[in-house]
Order: sequence, then structure tokens, then C-alpha cells
Amino acid sequence: MRSIVITPSQMNARIIKRTDLKSDAEAFVDVRLPGSTPKYNYQLIGEGVSQNPHSFVNLCEPHGFALGGASMPHGITNNLHMHFTAEVFMCWGGQWRLRWGPSGEQGETLFEEGDVATIPPWIFRGFTNEGDDKGYLYTVLGRDLTGGVIWAPSILEKARATGLVISKKNTLIDLHKTPDVSPDLIMPPMPAEKIAGLRHYTPEEMERRLVRHDALQWHAFPLLDSLLPGGSKEMASVIGFGLAENRDLVPPVVNPHGFTMEWLRSPVGNGLLEHRHSSTQAILVKEGSWRFTLNSGVDSHSVVIEPGTVISIPPDAWRSLVCVKGSGKLLLVTGGESRTRIEWAMSVLDAAAALGWALDQNGYIAPTAILELAAH
Repeated sequence: MRSIVITPSQMNARIIKRTDLKSDAEAFVDVRLPGSTPKYNYQLIGEGVSQNPHSFVNLCEPHGFALGGASMPHGITNNLHMHFTAEVFMCWGGQWRLRWGPSGEQGETLFEEGDVATIPPWIFRGFTNEGDDKGYLYTVLGRDLTGGVIWAPSILEKARATGLVISKKNTLIDLHKTPDVSPDLIMPPMPAEKIAGLRHYTPEEMERRLVRHDALQWHAFPLLDSLLPGGSKEMASVIGFGLAENRDLVPPVVNPHGFTMEWLRSPVGNGLLEHRHSSTQAILVKEGSWRFTLNSGVDSHSVVIEPGTVISIPPDAWRSLVCVKGSGKLLLVTGGESRTRIEWAMSVLDAAAALGWALDQNGYIAPTAILELAAH
């Protein structure tokens, strides 16, 4: 694995605070519809699927996924639309009603703070804030190139009545400002026969894709460092096998997304000891204050990060995190389809070995006394 060093200024550019976000109230074609305004979209990492060419992106660097956010007052709706890659909603606050199907007729369900809803590609979906005005969602879309967004034909028809259409380059056109746009430049609606051929998801099938926070399966020894002083933590898988080094840690959602996702929580003075891996990663701070350190040895530098902050970490960079205040909780989003293999600092490997623990050939925690029985 190559060795990289991240400068303090480079690190600061990868730390996205809530105060760094710039909302876009004109990201999509439905923003003028009654009941769909005001709503605010944010693009934290990657370009996502915004149809506003002037949208602000905090960090444009490709990660293999795009991270965004959405905030809407009570009762406001994001209308039915479809993506070609996975879309995952992480509820950071409020109560939201999810509906799906070409007309929202196939089912609906509520999800709340801490819940994660992963919506399959190639189906129409929409959501409404049914909580208070502080409702906030993070969203992750799979891949750097998502293929854009398709709106339900009824939404396009209603939007056109407000003066908004979508160009064939997937950008918004305001007919009030440019009334003479050629019809050949406007994106047509998806044909009814194509919509009829889309996959149908039952409420039972969709419920299996909602990872409820109160149903998370927390594991006390998810990683090799969790056996060491300063490394106490619990981890709960959400999507894919992620960073897990405990062979009994099985995720509730396993189909490929282009990224994996898992919760991690630690008491004060504990967290993730020094390590690195070859995947991109975004860390979303849900609770507690954390000291985040990049690089190793004399090149290391640290910053304390608070709830609502997102950190982007490039591949191959040494990093560590320790909770310094409160009960800490993080959501880890790691690029790639499969399990990510961690490279631990030698100090971590030596300390684990002194306690009789190591990683087996699959990278899972194992007693060295048993591993030595098969040593060649």
C-alpha cells in the first residue's frame, strides 16, 4: 500500500461542518409545485443528481459514491422520481414518510431518527417530512456517475405548468425566462409501457431494506483494536460487510450498492486506533465530540469534530478517532462493493499479539494459540 501524507490545509478541506453547507432551493424540477416548496438540498461529496448546474458542491473529488443532504419543513414533499443506482436515506432528525411505485401506490412507511432506508434502483420513490421543521436527511447515491434522475410523468406535467422543464442534458430550463426553447431540447416523460415493466416491491420487501435504529445488532468486538485499551467500541452493520473483522457480524442488507455502511459507537476515551485502508471513506458524526487524527508519527495532526460534521478520508491515509466528550456515535460510509481490509499500525498489532489475538487469513479476529496450530 502506498504511503500518503495529508497536510493540515488538505485535512481542513475534507472536514465539512453544517455551517459549510450551502443549500440549493432550485435543485429539481418540482420545486415550484404546491406542497414541494420550500425544500433545501445540499451536495457534500460528489455531484449527485442535482438538475441545477449552479449547485454548490463542498467536495467534488470522486469517492465512488455521492453524499448529499435534504431539509424540508413539516408537510413538504419530495416527489416521485427514479435513480439507476442505489439511494440510501439516513435520518438525522424528524419523521419521514416514504412512498414508492409509479404513483406511490405500491406502499408507504415511516422512518425516524437513526433509521436507514436503502431504496433499490429502477423504482419510483418520494418522501414527505411528517416531523417538525428540523427534519434532516443525509442521502448516499451509489457510483460517481449515477445516470441522473427520472421524474414520474405526472410530476413533469405539473412542473411544466409552473414553467420548469428538464433539458435532454438533465438540467432545468425556466420557460418563463426562455420561452422559445425548442421541443427537441426538452426531455420527454418516460413512456407508460416502460413504467409498467418496472419491478414491483411489496411493503414486506421494502421493510427488509429499512434498517431500524432500535433493531440494530451491536457487536462488542468488531475490530482487532476493540480488544485493546482505547479501542473499546461497538459496531452495527447496515449495508455490506464494511470494515468488520468479526466473522459473526453479518449485515442486514447485502446487495451491492457501490459502498458499505455501518454504525460505530464508543465511550469517552475510546474509538478507532491508528489504521488505514485502500478505500475512500466518509465519516458522519451523529453524537459526541471526537478527536480526529490524520497521518502517522511526526506528520500527524488532529482536530476535534462535533455532531453534524462529515469527514472525507482518502485511500491509504493513516487515521485514528477517539471520543473526547459524550457518548460517541458515528456512521461510516466506505467506498467499494466488498469488505474492506484494514491495515493496522504495528503498535496495534503488537499490543493485540501480547494479549493473544491476531487476524486469520480471512482478516477475522482469532486467538493466536489456534492460528499457531496450523502454522507452516
